[in-house]
Amino acid sequence: MEYQKAAELNGLCNGKIVTEYLCRNGFSELTENFDTKKVAVQHKNETSRKEAEDESRLPALEAAYTTILQGLGENTDRQGLLKTPLRAAKAMQFLTKGYHETIFDVLNDAIFDEDHEELVIVKDIDMFSLCEHHLVPFFGKVHIGYLPSKKVVGLSKLARIVEIYSRRLQVQERLTKQIAMAISEALQPVGVAVVIEAAHMCMVMRGVQKMNSRTVTSAMLGVFREDPKAREEFLALTKSA
Repeated sequence: MEYQKAAELNGLCNGKIVTEYLCRNGFSELTENFDTKKVAVQHKNETSRKEAEDESRLPALEAAYTTILQGLGENTDRQGLLKTPLRAAKAMQFLTKGYHETIFDVLNDAIFDEDHEELVIVKDIDMFSLCEHHLVPFFGKVHIGYLPSKKVVGLSKLARIVEIYSRRLQVQERLTKQIAMAISEALQPVGVAVVIEAAHMCMVMRGVQKMNSRTVTSAMLGVFREDPKAREEFLALTKSA
């Protein structure tokens, strides 16, 4: 199509003055493109704000770590510790980056209509988090299963959901439930099951110092809570060989 000057293209469409191009094609395509670009710009702006916010908070975190090291009797001017407070501050921001993310950021267009009604399981998802009681790590494996109701999600997104909630100060019990609830709300499946097996450094490195202890938590929603057979199938399929 050869475009004329905008003034020559103006005309009436649904009682409004618009260009000839918009009259013939309607507003839907323009609206869809605008919404897509708006979401992309909004996400970029939120990311930029998050980065700017992290940057603005770095000096306070760095100063706090300096105080902690000095409180331990360390000399923060010695070579090995000169940049430690800054490195620790940046590391803590990374380890808690899940506060700035939502499930909607992760899923985007990754939910698909699919005529599949059988159990979907992703097992042995690596998980690392920080215990909110002592700020020491706990880590392990996450097993996720869901029974679809005409909708499935990209498999890698399940691991990303784990990442969102594990990259916060956590307790394992809450983390397990948050993952299950997020999947349930996003997909509206027949049921969701989540099992986490983790080692807690607060038990291994301090306190009772039990090296081989593992904590197992589960969250069962929908059919997995109501139907023992469905629950048993999930648990059997997630058991280590």
